[in-house]
Amino acid sequence: MSKTTRLFKLMDALRGRRRAVAAAQLAEELSVSLRTVYRDVQTLVGLGAPIDGEAGVGYRLRAGFFLPPLMFNAEELEALVLGTRWVKGQGDPTLARAVDSALAKIATASPKDLREEIAEIGLWAPRFGKATEQVTSLGALREAIRHERKLKIRYVNLAGVETERVIWPVALAFFEGVQLVAAWCELRGDFRHFRADRIARLETTGATYPRPRRELARLWEQQREARNPAGRADDTADRN
Repeated sequence: MSKTTRLFKLMDALRGRRRAVAAAQLAEELSVSLRTVYRDVQTLVGLGAPIDGEAGVGYRLRAGFFLPPLMFNAEELEALVLGTRWVKGQGDPTLARAVDSALAKIATASPKDLREEIAEIGLWAPRFGKATEQVTSLGALREAIRHERKLKIRYVNLAGVETERVIWPVALAFFEGVQLVAAWCELRGDFRHFRADRIARLETTGATYPRPRRELARLWEQQREARNPAGRADDTADRN
């Protein structure tokens, strides 16, 4: 491995982590010696890379650093294309446009124009059964999760019973042909799952969650695993 390739791989390894990573872990991941990691980190710092940390503590790349154009191997490019093609079939037109835009940026930002290569990739994510319908509430649900905003919804369950609820969405899951919202439900005082296509009306309240979403998501995951060890998703909003 050339030194230039090694430095790029080290930058990629640092960029992929939010917390400091030990030099020993980097050495194992890159298949180099610990001394080489120390030396390469100092080289990157000398070139202007904002890397925090030191030997024996760990290293972290500060946010906001612009990296040079990236090179993708065949598997990485296929994974990107397959992921974007799957997203385009999930009934969220805004995300579908976003993945097209993101893939175009990736293709043209690479030193080699990848547009033709991307178009020729033979991996697809077909949808079996009926096509996924577009659900107008998906954008508002994603925004509520992003900004930790409460929503007021009118929900219609399987039996056709309507209820008014205020929910704190913590996650949005995309299954084959349906999207499921995991949220704290103020009406029930517990976590519930709501099918996005059964939300008859949705209003933003402007109120924020009383707890950070990451804490709520952790509690939801713990509760879900305790109630359903097999990991099967269900629409618990229809239970009561």
